Amino acid sequence: MSLSGKLTKKLVENLGAGRHGDGNGLYLVVDPSGARRWIVRVVVKGQKNKQGAPLRTDFGLGGADIVTLNQARERALEYRRMAKQGLNPRFNARQAIPTFEEVAQQVHLDRMPTWKNAKHGQQWINTLRDYAFPKIGRMPIDSIDQPEVMMCLAPIWTDKHETAKRLAQRIKTVLDVARSKGFRSGENPVTAIKDAQALPKVKAKVKHHKAMAWRDVPTFYADLKTHNAMAAKALMFTCLTGSRTGEVLGMRWDELDLDAQLWTCPAERMKGGEDHRVPLTDEMQAIIEPLKALESEYVFEGQRRHKPLSNMAMLMLLRRMQVEGVTVHGFRSTFRDWAAEVANVPREVAEMSLAHQVGSDVERAYARSDLLEKRRVLMSDWSKFITGMSS
Repeated sequence: MSLSGKLTKKLVENLGAGRHGDGNGLYLVVDPSGARRWIVRVVVKGQKNKQGAPLRTDFGLGGADIVTLNQARERALEYRRMAKQGLNPRFNARQAIPTFEEVAQQVHLDRMPTWKNAKHGQQWINTLRDYAFPKIGRMPIDSIDQPEVMMCLAPIWTDKHETAKRLAQRIKTVLDVARSKGFRSGENPVTAIKDAQALPKVKAKVKHHKAMAWRDVPTFYADLKTHNAMAAKALMFTCLTGSRTGEVLGMRWDELDLDAQLWTCPAERMKGGEDHRVPLTDEMQAIIEPLKALESEYVFEGQRRHKPLSNMAMLMLLRRMQVEGVTVHGFRSTFRDWAAEVANVPREVAEMSLAHQVGSDVERAYARSDLLEKRRVLMSDWSKFITGMSS
């Protein structure tokens, strides 16, 4: 039996809605939604339907996005051979072993509801798409062992070490899921590689965000106040709160209680995954209250109506102000240095002000207070220092 047919890769990708025959009972079915899947129609020898006619049965062979044309033809050929022998493929076809890419795509779909956000989920599959699929994507999941995993990891292990570590963890997850579904057996090769120390140790590079010396902040802030751009207002607020860029730029009016002088950043926008309360000072409120007049969902609206300011806006402002060697995130370090050297507050007060986790899981279970009132005093003193009002 020949595997050649009428369809081509280009046709598979571009044909419109309908059922398109490749020959020998193989069809590409394109739904109105654009979804594409393979089916094969076979006549089982010796079996008849209720009307006494030969029994014709359709079997699904998988989606065309993950089952290639040649793979579909091979599976269809196997089903036809069984049917000619009088075997109903529904009961006699061996379980097809999926490819690594097929399993990975399914794991991604299954876990979509659990991702912290859509971006995280996309990053998960993109890492596999860029570094694993080109090498092992079309391999049967049960044929992947240490050499195949090493093909993916070794080229980037040193130069892109953090990416390589994430890639290893994601490959491991895919292989673990495949084993749980009966497609694999034995030890996970990623674990074996780690245990054997098959890859060289790479000294972790600690990334420090460049920070301004706390003594220079009042002069910088006074200069910043002379700028009327929205980026300047957002940067002033960021300096005063010690918050992360994304937390500030994503801030909505419904997160603020101006009467109570409190901003509650919701868990889904926090790195630690928990709500974080930020005490507002008079200086902070003086920055944001006039922005209510814009009637936007976001406090710091960007150039597009009802959209937040770009996450590059504050950094570009620093460059226009010719402030060298400083990042926006670095102002968190500046605040932390000042809190230790000048304010001399307990470590947990300063750390909670930055939304850092303090202590072990057990310690946090008993220390349920977020020390809001103590942090309110600290943030007030910080505001006074920045604005030159401290005695």
